[in-house]
Amino acid sequence: MCENKQTDDSLEVKGASQAEIDKIHDDAEYMQHFWHTTSHILAQAVKRLYPETKLAIGPSIKNGFYYDLDREEKFTDEDLAKLEKEMKQIVKQNYRLERIEMSREEAIKYWQDRNEPYKVELIQDMPEDTLITFYKQGEFVDLCRGGHLDCTGRIKAFKLTSIAGAYWRGDEKNKMLTRIYGISFPKKETLKAYLQKLEEAKQRDHRRIGREMNIFMTSDMGPGFPFWLPNGVKIKECLKQLLIDNQKRMHYQQIETPIILSRQLWETSGHWAHYQEKMYTTEIDGETFAVKPMNCPGGVLVYRSQPRSYRDLPLRLSEFGHCHRHEQSGELHGLMRVRSFTQDDAHIFMTAEQAEAELENVISLIDRIYKRFGFKYHVELSTRPEDSMGSDKDWELATNALESALKKRHMEYVVNPGDGAFYGPKIDFHIEDALGREWQCGTAQIDFQLPERFQLEYIGSDNEKHRPIMLHRAIYGSLERFIAVLIEHYAGKFPYWLAPEQVRILPISEKVADYAHELESALFDADVRVQVDWRNEKIGYKIRQAQLDHVPYMFVVGEKEANNKQVAVRSRDEGDKGVMSLEDFLASVK
Repeated sequence: MCENKQTDDSLEVKGASQAEIDKIHDDAEYMQHFWHTTSHILAQAVKRLYPETKLAIGPSIKNGFYYDLDREEKFTDEDLAKLEKEMKQIVKQNYRLERIEMSREEAIKYWQDRNEPYKVELIQDMPEDTLITFYKQGEFVDLCRGGHLDCTGRIKAFKLTSIAGAYWRGDEKNKMLTRIYGISFPKKETLKAYLQKLEEAKQRDHRRIGREMNIFMTSDMGPGFPFWLPNGVKIKECLKQLLIDNQKRMHYQQIETPIILSRQLWETSGHWAHYQEKMYTTEIDGETFAVKPMNCPGGVLVYRSQPRSYRDLPLRLSEFGHCHRHEQSGELHGLMRVRSFTQDDAHIFMTAEQAEAELENVISLIDRIYKRFGFKYHVELSTRPEDSMGSDKDWELATNALESALKKRHMEYVVNPGDGAFYGPKIDFHIEDALGREWQCGTAQIDFQLPERFQLEYIGSDNEKHRPIMLHRAIYGSLERFIAVLIEHYAGKFPYWLAPEQVRILPISEKVADYAHELESALFDADVRVQVDWRNEKIGYKIRQAQLDHVPYMFVVGEKEANNKQVAVRSRDEGDKGVMSLEDFLASVK
């Protein structure tokens, strides 16, 4: 396609067979280059149509790309249509991407002359000896490290998907810019399939379903602080109970720690130095306290509250802790990103010799819980980062324990070198929902730092003092985010055991009111979550409403059912199930 010579860091597909090209298209690195190139095409179209716009940054992301832009007038959906049309022209013109190098001083002057303050700021923050690289396509030039495709003509199908606000450099103290998101693919068929999945995701949006199903609400009086409605509380309690029941057999002990704790604690834990900007603070009796952003230090204080022996270990402390973090307003999103949330934390204090067995137990528990929801998942192992704490021996021991536990479970995993926490290596569990989207929820992290910082000890079998190892563990991650994932995974059609309303009784007339009350009472006694639709509406209307509310089962009750002490059962998913006794129904769903 491109006649000029290939640039050094772009990806060449010229002369390849179609099978080879298809294989390249499935390559993650190729698609990152593909999306990055498309972001430059978007920026070029913006400068052609709206030359007064200032350019910020335009990276590729996990699924597509975006570009942050500064324009006095807001971009509209009509603007996106115009930009897409201009982008098609740029693709048709098939410009080669050419790499240009400049010194730092030359680059600063270049962008100052073009009145692009964001580019100037980016370069000024680079080291003085940095060689600055630009990429040119036609008349358009952008500050960029690469890499890219060799020419614009390879972008066969694209779509600008949404507009959002984004603070410059992610700092809410900076100006709010406009972020235009997009997606592109080498084939129109792939784009069509992706957009169909995107549309299905909109239909499953947990914010809409959560509102319609009386699960949660939000308010301008508390942005980022969700209000749990009756059905949402029922789902939360089901999730908690599922975990509590499974943890009992593994000898976990349930604790609760305070929401507000002294600044001194957060200084000792290291959060004050590394996490202060995310923490809410208050003054009590002239001293500074902080609302907890995480539960770990509270668990440490419980461990330290009394002398511990090797016979007490492993000590498994579980907590549904209510945490608060100051997230930026532009990043808040339903239940996915909030400022107030409940973490299903557990902190396991153990000896080095117990680490591998404890990790196996955690992996087994996570596997059992995820299978209850039908989730497939994959595992990533993150190893020692550059800014880590602890000895080489500790890190080797912990990493080996993580790997050994995974291998004993015959679990495939991907290694993320250097992506561990500064206090220890970790394994993360990524679940896959009904649309194939991945969500990182569960985690198991080995921590050397907090036991050292808080001088935790236990008396060993040698009657000497030893330092325990701490294992952080979460399965849901946060109940808020996990419930959001569940809502979208099931599209609101929760399985019977999790549904906030399991049965709805639909009396045909007031003549069967006594029998409807009798059924309601019996279902309550059987721990079934039940409601009666007492409205004076036709039965067809009541059935349709129950279907819209995603109630798993409906009991249609008329005089015949009342006389025979039976119910006509309708299933949300299977339709008419026939007439049966209440006892037979309960046996069928048990």
